[in-house]
Order: sequence, then C-alpha cells, then structure tokens
Amino acid sequence: MLSSTDVFIVGGGPAGLAAAIALRKKGFRVTVADGAKPPIDKACGEGLMPDTLAALAELGVAVDATDGFALRGVRFISEDSSIDASFPGGTGIGLRRPVLHHKMIDRAAAVGVSLLWETPVMGLTEDGVALSGGAVIPARWIVGADGARSRVRQWSGLEAYTHLDSRFAYRKHYQVTPWSDCSEVYWGQRVQAYLTPVAPHEICVAVVAQNAELRIDAALRAFPQLAERLANAPVSSTERGAVTSMHRLEHVTRGNVALIGDASGTVDAISGEGLCLSFRQAAALADALEMNDLRAYQRAHRRLRRRPAHMARLMLRMDGRPWLRRRVMRTFASDPGIFERVLAVHVGDTSAGHIATTGARFSWKFLAA
Repeated sequence: MLSSTDVFIVGGGPAGLAAAIALRKKGFRVTVADGAKPPIDKACGEGLMPDTLAALAELGVAVDATDGFALRGVRFISEDSSIDASFPGGTGIGLRRPVLHHKMIDRAAAVGVSLLWETPVMGLTEDGVALSGGAVIPARWIVGADGARSRVRQWSGLEAYTHLDSRFAYRKHYQVTPWSDCSEVYWGQRVQAYLTPVAPHEICVAVVAQNAELRIDAALRAFPQLAERLANAPVSSTERGAVTSMHRLEHVTRGNVALIGDASGTVDAISGEGLCLSFRQAAALADALEMNDLRAYQRAHRRLRRRPAHMARLMLRMDGRPWLRRRVMRTFASDPGIFERVLAVHVGDTSAGHIATTGARFSWKFLAA
C-alpha cells in the first residue's frame, strides 16, 4: 500500500482516469481508487464525437475505427422527416464502453498512475483519504470522480446545486449489420431512441424518457421503423439502466478537494457530450493544480460547461414541445446547411462569428417554416 500521494482520485471511470493521466503528465504522483472491478460499464449511447476523440488524443489514448465503428455524422428522425449532417473535419467512433475503459486503464498504467481496484474509499481525513480496512493515505489534493451520487461531494460539503427534472435511460445491444454511418436520434413523444453502430455487426440502442418504467422493448413501439429493423436481431447484452439529469453545482472545489465529471454536475444525456466535458475538465484541473490554484479550475469548469449545457437545454425543449420539434425539423429540411452548422457548434468546431451567423440563419428560416 502507498504511504502517500500528491493527488488521490476517488473513482476509476473515464473521468477519474482522464484526470489521473492529465495530472501524471504534469509530474504529479497520482493514485486512483475504485470499489469496482474493471472494466466499468455504464448505460450510455457509446458514440464518441470528433471533439471527444480529440480530447482523448491529447491524453495519449488512441482510438480508431478498428476498435468500433466509424461514424460520419448525426441523423435526426422524427414522425415524418429526417435530416443528417456530417461531422466537420473528421469522423466519430461508436465504441463499447468497456473497450474505452480498458484503453484508458492501459494508458493510465503506462504513465505511472497507481491503480487500486476493488478498494472502496470510506471517507476523507484531515490528511487524505480513509480506505476500507482502516488504511489512511495522505494526499495533498483529493479529486472526486465518483459519479452523479458522489460521496466525495457530500463529504466535502459541496452538495448545494440547481437541479432540473431527471429522465431515465436504458441501453441494449443487438447483433445486426448497421444500416447507417450516422449516429441516429429518433424523436417521439417525450422519448428518444439513440442508435449507434459500435462494430461491423453490432449496434447500441438507448432510449431516454421521463417515464422510469419505459423499457426498450416498450419504447420501440413509438418508432415502428426502428422496431421492424430490430425485430429478429439477436440481443448481445443485457439491458442496463441509468438516471440522466441536469444539475449544476454552485462550487466544484473546497479546500484541497475538487470534483470532476458527473460528480461536479451533469448535463442531460441528450447532449452526447458527457465524456468530452469530463476530459476537458481533466485538462483544466491539471493546469490548475500545476499553478496551485483551484480557483482557476472553478472558472474553467464554469466556462467548459456552458456550451454543452446550452445545447442540452435547447434539445430538451424539443423533447417537451412537439410543435417546436416539428418546426425545427422543417427548418432543417428547408436548409440542410443549417443542421450542418448546428452540428459544428455542438461539437465545438466553430468560432464566435460562426455561432452568431448560425443563430441568425436559423432564426430567419425558423420564422418562415
């Protein structure tokens, strides 16, 4: 067992591992502890957009199409229309979450992160953290990367947050040859289905709704075209569920404690930006600790959250207002270039001028739709 460490990270999921890698690159001694045994799986859409892949590359985590399935772009499908657009400047990748987790574990080990699996953290002490079994590991900094129900957040007194209604997500995999090179979003009445190819003969299907009892088989009735394609496809994973919501913390640092990933606040899964946001937060946290200034991380965290939270709120409005969704889809159909520009904004591949021009162009077309 280690006698001490510079940074102790509670939580060994993608957010925690990203922070560990970024901090090791700055020269910190880093320890990660998690009560689970890897690989850690999670109910999610499993699509990595180009900005997420770029953030992984900065961490030295190499992901390519041979690991999953190359994605050209995104397609929206509603009751009577569909529109798609290519990602600007590159492709995304559909990838099973355990595959990504293995890659991040390998990278963390390669750069010298100490990994303590099946090692629950029981609390914080004056000098560090207390592990199950009674061991105490002194640490200069403590990072909570232990998810939306973070115990580190509770222990450090950072629980005050603004919360919007939660939704419920379920995910399952099917053995079927993908019929599209896009990640597809099917819009129904207060329910969406997300389809992401993750291998040459496998797709991931996730459904998200406000109804906690709406499992995948029942939800697919709202999408007859998709249900028909999957009718005879063998299921290749068990159904997994998770809660998704929007909540923002007033502060993500206190004393020598910092929060990252879902522990530091969440954006609804409808944005598809949860992983990328965590990876960007990891880089910002490493920069802040290098300067010995957690206030810099607080500022960066607020700035990084702004765009994905804004996009999530806009898409949630489409979910709750069918008339708005129909009009938005008509707007996109009347000028497909707008959807391409909106997708560019969504993945962060844009400038302030591009955003302003896109907003003006969309508003004009929307009023005429």
